[in-house]
Amino acid sequence: MALTSPKDMARFQRRRRIVLAVIIFLILGALLTVRSAWADNWTHEYIEDFGIGVIVLAILGRMWCTLYIGGRKSSEIVRLGPYSMSRNPLYVFSTVGAFGIGMMTGSLTVALILAVLCYIAFHFVIVAEEGYLETVFGETYLAYKREVPRFFPNLRLYRESDVLSVKSSMLYKTLADGLVFFISYPLLEFAEYLQSANILPVLFRFY
Repeated sequence: MALTSPKDMARFQRRRRIVLAVIIFLILGALLTVRSAWADNWTHEYIEDFGIGVIVLAILGRMWCTLYIGGRKSSEIVRLGPYSMSRNPLYVFSTVGAFGIGMMTGSLTVALILAVLCYIAFHFVIVAEEGYLETVFGETYLAYKREVPRFFPNLRLYRESDVLSVKSSMLYKTLADGLVFFISYPLLEFAEYLQSANILPVLFRFY
């Protein structure tokens, strides 16, 4: 997809949010038929508890990214904070959140599958956005591409800013978006109850 103008970019981002929302709900629906092979073991509970921490990390990470790029993504190249280590840290933390959602099933296999699916989906989004950013920012963005990894962070590149200018509306929006991750907890706990009561079928068991 060729994105050549701010309107194209805005339209693409709206469609991206809709598609990702649909994918999330489809995945959550599919998870209703999954049960951990450790369901009757303490390991299941430990994985779930750790998953809550992973989701909190994802939400805080997304908010950290917004502190630096909120409202500026299409107007300038931000190279500080999380964006000094990865060109797409917001997607990195979203993938971490997907891993946390998978852990809510008590299965590390499901968590890994969700993280990989999320990474693949974001790969196509990133490629489309890169074309737009190259067109708009030219050599400035090309230099950024050469020096900073596309996805997996390089901690050695970290650079901080002494002063940040934050759009509070963007920060609140990111927090609200991130809280969607927590929907998985009560939903999957209720699904687990229904499975134990033989109301919901268990089609797959994963460790």
